Amino acid sequence: MKILFLDGQCIKKMLISGSYELENNKQQINDLNVFPIPDGDTGDNMSMTVNGGIKYIFDSEDDNIGNIFSSFSEGTFLSARGNSGVIISRIFTGISDVLKNNAKCSLDDFKNALENGINLSYKAVSNPVEGTILTVFKNGVRRTCENESDFMEPDFISFFGSLLKNMNKALTETTEQLEILKSSGVVDSGGAGLVVFFSGMKKALEGNEVISNNSVKVHNNSGGLDFSKFTSESQLNYGYCTEFNLRLMTSKVGEVPLFDEKIIFDYLNGCGESLVFFRSESIIRVHVHTKKPGDILNFCQRYGEFLSIKIENMTLQHNESVFAISKKEIRKKYATLVVANGVGVCSKFKELGVDFVLNGGQSMNPSVDDFISAYKTLNAENIIVFPSNSNIIMTAQQSAENYNNSNIYVVENKDIGTSYTAIASTDFNSSLDEIKRQIDTAMKNTFTYSVSKANRDLKTETLNILSGDFITFKGKDIISTHKDRILSIMELLNKINLDDFSVLFLISGKNVKINEVEKLLNEINNINKDLEVLHINGGQPVYDYTLVFYN
Repeated sequence: MKILFLDGQCIKKMLISGSYELENNKQQINDLNVFPIPDGDTGDNMSMTVNGGIKYIFDSEDDNIGNIFSSFSEGTFLSARGNSGVIISRIFTGISDVLKNNAKCSLDDFKNALENGINLSYKAVSNPVEGTILTVFKNGVRRTCENESDFMEPDFISFFGSLLKNMNKALTETTEQLEILKSSGVVDSGGAGLVVFFSGMKKALEGNEVISNNSVKVHNNSGGLDFSKFTSESQLNYGYCTEFNLRLMTSKVGEVPLFDEKIIFDYLNGCGESLVFFRSESIIRVHVHTKKPGDILNFCQRYGEFLSIKIENMTLQHNESVFAISKKEIRKKYATLVVANGVGVCSKFKELGVDFVLNGGQSMNPSVDDFISAYKTLNAENIIVFPSNSNIIMTAQQSAENYNNSNIYVVENKDIGTSYTAIASTDFNSSLDEIKRQIDTAMKNTFTYSVSKANRDLKTETLNILSGDFITFKGKDIISTHKDRILSIMELLNKINLDDFSVLFLISGKNVKINEVEKLLNEINNINKDLEVLHINGGQPVYDYTLVFYN
């Protein structure tokens, strides 16, 4: 059997099969994490990202491959989580950009689209590193396209066979390309996830579609709002969250490429709030808050027809805490957003005056859409974002690039300690340049160490860590390890000069009891009586302790 062209329904089956294959194997991908603490979430991030795309196409009967890819890429973008999720969403956006005007595609069309996926995914990373998901995709695609003799006939089945062979080879090579992968004896987890996804696509192409092992289908997005929260006596205080995709119609606007969408934008901006508006070719996507959604829909239908509509009562959303709808009607000049988890940690940020705490962190990476929803709520001219994790920075940056109602400044900080000291030390009544300077100064004077239990063995030339040991680390550098977590911290304290710091914020996790904290505080006081130590009962799930030194 030879397949010379792909259409919309064929690629839809392939994408769904790939998402199920990724869903079924996400734990194995998580387990490839090279750092020996429970933060391996690459498989989860990639699975949630592509599942977001599947929700946009699952019920579609469109046979146009350009439309299917456009919808899928938009869904993956909004659902992108973690660095690997952002990269895979950029890959499919690159593919979509080439195929968006195609009803079906040939093998040559598909090769061009894959090459564009390479280019766009590399542009998404400020400093691309070889030996990652980027390399696996690039080498897999280019080796296949440059060596057509690898497959017997120029059709999609033989092409995907060669593509998977070359991607697997590129994946194996990542172990030698990055020292951290070599020392751990594993391949890159993001690259592995990509290979799994394309493997699922290939199976569908061959007629062997993958079935999800999850009893809850990935496309099921039912909410479960409590309608009793809005009774016959209630007041419509918040209006309706109205979202839709409008296809501009030639019969209504004439030549679609020449239509000025500002006509719609100006109308919506004048009668709604929290407007998010963008156009892609003939499709206009809108999010707006209004008390009269019917008026808006009637106006917009003058210019096109709706592909999808979602209208939700925001009073229900408010009561269910689905969205933290702001009660402030005055647009602030500055607002702050911090990504954090742990009841105590989040409470401390609120005490500092943080406007929005987005739940997330290690093993819980928020999506692009989570950030955008928070921006809508904040309603500020300038929003300063603290991702607090290296695996969330890229997602925050992607959300910032695609939100036009506020100036979004993403602080490239990688831990909760720098978020805390920067916010506590900054005067947010200053100019934006001065605020950035103060944040930068505070971060340079902050040193954050974390303590967690190893969830697997790790043996390198300098380390011999056993599962269950406690490790103290800064970033990805392991400072000390011990079977007792207090002794692991004491090793750290003996290696640094406490006289260099004026204050220590000791943040204890949910697995730590107060009597142990008191013991540790006494030990620290015995070492240095001049160091001011402030304890925060953080309740964070992954890190037993976070030690934030500030000078």
